[in-house]
Parts: sequence; C-alpha cells; structure tokens
Amino acid sequence: MTQRPDIPLPPPKERRRLREAGALTQAQVAAQVGVARETVRAWESGRTTPSGRKGEAYARLLESLTTPSAEPYEEPAAPRTAAGRTGRHRQPSPSAVATAEAPEPSDALTPAQAFDALYAFCAPALVRQTYLLSGRRELARESVERAFQTAWQRWPEVAVDPDPASWVRATAYEYALSPWHRFRPRYRHPEPPPADAADRALLDVLLTLPPSYRRTLLLHDGVGLGLPETAAETEASTPATANRLLHAREAVAARLPGLADPAALHRRLAEVASAERLRAPRPPTVRLGSERRARFWTRAAIAFTVTIIGATALTVRTAPTRYEPPVPPGETVQGIPPRVAPGTLSDKELKLRKKLRSGTAHGPQRLLPESR
Repeated sequence: MTQRPDIPLPPPKERRRLREAGALTQAQVAAQVGVARETVRAWESGRTTPSGRKGEAYARLLESLTTPSAEPYEEPAAPRTAAGRTGRHRQPSPSAVATAEAPEPSDALTPAQAFDALYAFCAPALVRQTYLLSGRRELARESVERAFQTAWQRWPEVAVDPDPASWVRATAYEYALSPWHRFRPRYRHPEPPPADAADRALLDVLLTLPPSYRRTLLLHDGVGLGLPETAAETEASTPATANRLLHAREAVAARLPGLADPAALHRRLAEVASAERLRAPRPPTVRLGSERRARFWTRAAIAFTVTIIGATALTVRTAPTRYEPPVPPGETVQGIPPRVAPGTLSDKELKLRKKLRSGTAHGPQRLLPESR
C-alpha cells in the first residue's frame, strides 16, 4: 500500500484568509471536507491540527483556493433562514463577496456599487431579524434603513471594517431595541399579530424576554453565531452571554416545551420571520435618504452656528463699554423729620384760605408819584 504524500498546510490565519478569498463559509468548507463547522473553526483558530483523510481533503481544498483558476465551491440549495443563510451557517464576509464579484483589479467596485452589494446581501435577512427583535414590521424596515443610512454616511470606515455585515447588524439591532420608540405616537398601539397561532405564541414569548436576552438568543440560535462572536457583538463577556442564552432558552421552553431543542427553535425562528412579507427599500433610495439627512443636519448646524454668532455680536454691540456704578438706595438722615404727605385742612387753615381768597385778587394798587 503506497502512502500518500503529505500536503503542507498554511498557518491558521492563512487558512481563514484563503477561505474568505474563495467566498466560502466555514459551513461550506465543512460540508466539502466532511467535518463539522466547529472543526473548521478550530482548524482556523489553531486550536487543533487537521490530520488523516479529513486533513488531506482540507489541505487539497486550501491548495485549490490558491490557484487563480479554481472554481469556487457552491453549496446545494437549502431553505433560507431568518438570518438569510442556510441552516445555522454563518454568512461569508462582505469582503469575500466583493472578491467573488470583482476578481480582477480592473473590475473594482465603486463605493456606491459596493454599498449596493452589501445592502442586497444583508438587508432582506436583516429586516426579518429586526422584526423578531421588535415585533413591529414598520420598525423593522425603519431600523434597517436607518442602519444602512448611517453606514453610507460613514462608508470609508465601514468599507475597511473586517466584517461590515456585523457592523450594520449591530447598528440595526441598537435602533430596533431603543427604548425611546415607546414615546412615539405611531408606536403606542400594537401592530396586528401574525396570522398563525403558533407564530403568535413564539413572538409573544420573544417579546416578553429582556432586550439583551432576546438579542443574544436571536444571534446565537437564529443567526447562527458562535458564543464568542455573540458576546463580542453584544459587548458582553462570554460567561454573561452564556447565562443570557440559557435563561432565554429556559423561558422559551417553559412556555413552548416543543422548542426546548435549539435546532427546533432555530427552525421555528426562521419560519416565523419568513412568514411575514417584509421588504426593504431599494439601495438607491437608502443612499439618497442618507445624503438628504446629512444635508439637513449640516444646514441645521450651520443655522445654529450663525444664530450663536449673531447673538454674540448683538451682545457685544449693546453691552456697556465702561463701568457704571449702580445707584445706591436712599438712606434716612438723622435730625430731619420725614416729609409727610398733605392731608385735609383744619378749620383754622380753611378760615385763612377763605380770607386770602376774599381779598383783592390783583394785589395792592400801584403808587404813582404826583407832579407838584
């Protein structure tokens, strides 16, 4: 029996880079090699080393990805889930999607084309995810639109992010779970629930969970992220994320015993999200809305600045240029009786006034000298 020659394996970081350059997910690599997705993740992180026939198949796959003419692996068709991916597989990074669509530098995408590609890749699934978070169809569409508007405003930063899809997803989740929506008049009344009774029951259970538990459950059991990735996206420690996940599963299992299995819960989340006809607006509409919002706030900032400058100039113009001491309050002088207000006349004063008025009104006659 002839022993097969060993194919050298690249370092763990290079394995992941080759997979993403070939537009493959960990689940797709695992399906082609014949191992579990957690095994591929361990190979890429360096925790374990491939060996045996599986290792040889993995090495041949990586070697084929280094060849420019290699055909990318295509996964068999499967029903899409609430996360927009098959089963519990993770989405490929948008950088890998851009590589698959533009393999040559001459076909580089413009910023608008790259944004549209990211939007078409993430928006349909993201609307369904935010619907499970908020239980409102209009809020789900608004959250996704606002997240992508923010991404377009900060596109130079988002475009170089290692995982732009996670960046947009986190922004949409934060907006959908904002507590300020309860003060908006349009969100004071609940929307019509799903038509199916089982879907209504599951959605009611999800909405009774705390927002952090709901988000953790959706990311791990709905989207299919691992526990470290879920903890990183929710900005929590891994033990805290695990506790939230366990408590959320217990709460769902207490109300719906048939969903105690995570696989069954994942399938039901996908069915509930897919039952609603949720459509996101077109990418050009989102980009135009983002630019219009940016112009509005820019003009508002300019108007506010001009108002401040005008108020400052008016204050400087009307302010006194020298010190004017304040007028001190009056003080009582000792030894001088206070002036009294005139009152009614006495009888003596009335008699005197009558006598004065009865006299000659024109005064004494003038004395003229006489000539002698």
